[in-house]
Amino acid sequence: MPELPEVEVSRLGIAPHVEGRTITKVSIHQNQLRWPVSEQVYELGGKIIESVSRRAKYLLLHTDEGAVILHLGMSGHLRVVPINEPLKKHDHVVFDFDNGLSLRLNDSRRFGACLWQELDSLHSVFSKLGPEPLTDDFDANWLFAKSRNKKQPIKQFLMDNHVVVGVGNIYANESLFKAGINPKREAGKVSLARYQKLTPIIKETLAAAIEQGGTTLKDFAQSDGKPGYFAQQLLVYGRKGLPCVECQSELTEIRLGGRSTVYCKRCQR
Repeated sequence: MPELPEVEVSRLGIAPHVEGRTITKVSIHQNQLRWPVSEQVYELGGKIIESVSRRAKYLLLHTDEGAVILHLGMSGHLRVVPINEPLKKHDHVVFDFDNGLSLRLNDSRRFGACLWQELDSLHSVFSKLGPEPLTDDFDANWLFAKSRNKKQPIKQFLMDNHVVVGVGNIYANESLFKAGINPKREAGKVSLARYQKLTPIIKETLAAAIEQGGTTLKDFAQSDGKPGYFAQQLLVYGRKGLPCVECQSELTEIRLGGRSTVYCKRCQR
């Protein structure tokens, strides 16, 4: 499932090819995604994409009348290809541009989205989101205040988009290991000092993943549109039964909130 770094790498990858370009044609090959494709998207021929931004795991293609909101769901990805390249199976939404390139949303499970946000308005999907993790709005004091009296495990707390956006399963696992915090510990019982240690680790982990994905951006237009995961740097995620990189103890896997959680019983308290 694409997490925040992968979505940000997608933004960085598509932006040079679509910003400042005019949409010549919009083709909707499957209207029923997570929600029906917004009607306004069908009418975007002739509009210029002024900029591409990201909020949480949503990408926004901004025009002078509003913005297309794209979400990759669980299996979606974006590709920038020549207009005359044949469609692939599950290419559901296609934007053709005046530079001869086509932006295509491919989503086999159809959990993604293609919505519309009117100019100077806020779509309901953004109304209750927490701060971006790579901004100054996200800090230890924020986490500490939001966590008081919370009995849920710290890992699930970090993955709550009302608390902070984009700290998905992979990066929650990794950050808690680096901070030495047991993922099962109640969020409300984590001290301010430990949040002060954890917060910069979350920022550094996400930033490093984005930087790593960015090394292949020059090939984005010719690639399959699937930014690489942070696999080379993973310390615990996906490493059940392997030795801890710090103490050599065997890593343990449990389920928290239905998600795989790998940690070191000795290093994480």
